Amino acid sequence: MSETTDKKKPPLNGRRALPSNNSNDEENEVPEVEAFGLIPRGFNPKDYLRVVDIHMFKDINEQQHHTDKYYNPKLIVRRGQPFQIQVDFNRPYNPETDQFWLEYLIGRYPQQNKGTYIPILVRDVLKPGEWGAKITHKENNSIRLSIMSSATCIVGKFRLYVAVLTPFGILRTHRNSATDTYILFNPWCQQDAVYLDDEKEREEYVLNDVGIIFHGNINDIKLRSWSYGQFEENVLDACLFLMDKAELELSGRGNPIKICRVASAVINSRDDNGVIAGSWDNAYTNGVPPSAWTGSVDILLEYYSSKKPVRYGQCWVFAGVFNTFLRCLGIPARLITNYSSAHDNNANLQLDFFLDDEGKVDTTTTKDSVWNYHCWNEAWMTRPDLPVGFGGWQVVDGTPQETSDGMYRCGPASVQAIKHGHVCFQFDAPFVYAEVNSDIVYLRRAKNGTQVIENIDTSHVGQLIVTKEVGRDGMMEITEEYKFQEGSQEERLALETAVMYGIKKQTTQDASYQPQTDVDMEFQVQKAVLGSDFKVTITFRNKSRNTYTATTYLSGNIVFYTGVTKNEFKKHTFSAKLEPYSSSAFDVVIKSSEYLSDLLDQASFHFFVTARINETGKILATQKATVLEIPALRIKTQGAMVAGKEMSVTVEFTNPLKQTLENVTLRLEGPGVLRTMKKEFRQIPMNSTLIWEVKCIPNRPGLRKLIASLNCDALRHVYGELNVQIQKP
Repeated sequence: MSETTDKKKPPLNGRRALPSNNSNDEENEVPEVEAFGLIPRGFNPKDYLRVVDIHMFKDINEQQHHTDKYYNPKLIVRRGQPFQIQVDFNRPYNPETDQFWLEYLIGRYPQQNKGTYIPILVRDVLKPGEWGAKITHKENNSIRLSIMSSATCIVGKFRLYVAVLTPFGILRTHRNSATDTYILFNPWCQQDAVYLDDEKEREEYVLNDVGIIFHGNINDIKLRSWSYGQFEENVLDACLFLMDKAELELSGRGNPIKICRVASAVINSRDDNGVIAGSWDNAYTNGVPPSAWTGSVDILLEYYSSKKPVRYGQCWVFAGVFNTFLRCLGIPARLITNYSSAHDNNANLQLDFFLDDEGKVDTTTTKDSVWNYHCWNEAWMTRPDLPVGFGGWQVVDGTPQETSDGMYRCGPASVQAIKHGHVCFQFDAPFVYAEVNSDIVYLRRAKNGTQVIENIDTSHVGQLIVTKEVGRDGMMEITEEYKFQEGSQEERLALETAVMYGIKKQTTQDASYQPQTDVDMEFQVQKAVLGSDFKVTITFRNKSRNTYTATTYLSGNIVFYTGVTKNEFKKHTFSAKLEPYSSSAFDVVIKSSEYLSDLLDQASFHFFVTARINETGKILATQKATVLEIPALRIKTQGAMVAGKEMSVTVEFTNPLKQTLENVTLRLEGPGVLRTMKKEFRQIPMNSTLIWEVKCIPNRPGLRKLIASLNCDALRHVYGELNVQIQKP
């Protein structure tokens, strides 16, 4: 630390003697000689026991602590588990006459009672989960120590000093950054709040540095790979910096609940200039479109160096970066996708869709929306702040949707509490409960100004909640961890519990609401590739002996994946004759020329079909999102794939559109194989194929993944991936 900064006195604060200690980066000056009084003239520090060198045994410690994948020159260990170091003195150590101890310090104002100054005396035995050191081996001038850290200690980067007691004062080693030690959460340690007992799950949720993000929609699930890259160079420092940025007191950094809460705010740039600026308007000037990112590393490192929000992200980008942060610090984490996710603006468990006289949704009065999908994270931890039974997976969400205690953040909220309707428990459980449980209510304003309920859909929202399988790239459904079977006794009970705990639920047992029960209507959208025509088939089933006519209106909208409409590109009204006891199907053709010019990022459509049964005046309403098939990138490799040897990777793409693609950006990355590479292409004519070849030198053996994305204004969300087995040299 430079002289000038240390001389500046911190501003006085009448409430505390010391300023807040919320930066892992700042240091204090530690005296190398701390005299007990006047030092006699003949005193020579060299006459006493003196430390000549300290060996950190990085390789063996990190293998035992599951930290050997971190690309970092310093020792990284996990808390609550012993690690070894060796201290070389200038002469043999004599326990009868010599006394020394270790000191671990963090931050600028180390204090013992805050856990930021930790003196460790040498003892005969180590107590599990408590700070201590014992000598395991003595040879010549060296001793080997086994050091145990506390299972609740602060997570961060500590400075190490060795102090020797002399009659006249304490002699310390000088500041040596090579002995700095990172201490992380330890899911392998039973006393740690993040302890996870299944080794396969620990390998997935802590050590896997690539993952799968599920997107698309409920009828057409799509997946893409994401590089978390939590072990890459400088990523750990960037993650520690996020806690400094959030001004989390160092003394609170042993608590995963606090870390998750502040991180969910600092991941987004709203109200604190956090990591990622969100943009949902399809205009990504001066930034990278959310769909172009292939992983978290570029985003975190850019933020760490520029200290300015990185543009741009949407929900899966916030969740991908949050997952990297959690796994990097050692908190088990997974990325979740909720299909048909409710964004309920007033948390009343119902999304109000207002229909106009034609039966079409009125976008000016409808404020709630259903996202095709929404990604958040789950982090694994105990919840000593809640009653027993609410530990385990906790929802945390870095996407800015609504404020919580005045900031855009969400969680941690216990998944178990959400399932059982116990939404009184902190943090933000009512909001998450609404995301997976809201009803959709179709309302029409009658001539006299009253609102008439036309239709209620209780099963559309939160139909499917998924995450990546453990140890494989498939999809694992976890809907039943969030909610009971739709319509079951338990589900009603959980809902009543949530209402009792203050979730506003408007009564839908409205006397005026009597739906048409003897006619069913549904529709199917044909699967289609971007750029082709497809059809929508509407089917009526008349279960009565009456003949009905239904005036049917189909509205096709181009939407953001958040369910917000950009524009209506298709209107089609027809009259359907419904014979008694029979089904009838009607096709509506959607031409590519009708939608291509307005298409957004994710090629998402949303169809509303409303039908008025003319004989009864009752309305049937249903809605469905659909996504076009987007062509994929092809990745190939050539030559031997050996760590430390050059190999060649080729990315290919064929333009499927009836137009030339302009200003195309390709990105390619693979943790342990190559750092992110980018290339720009001016044009790709229709039907022509682009080929990009790169050379790289993989640095880590094992099964790795290459991930590529292609991006231009006319086409986004184009991905490709390839698993590669890198051999040992």
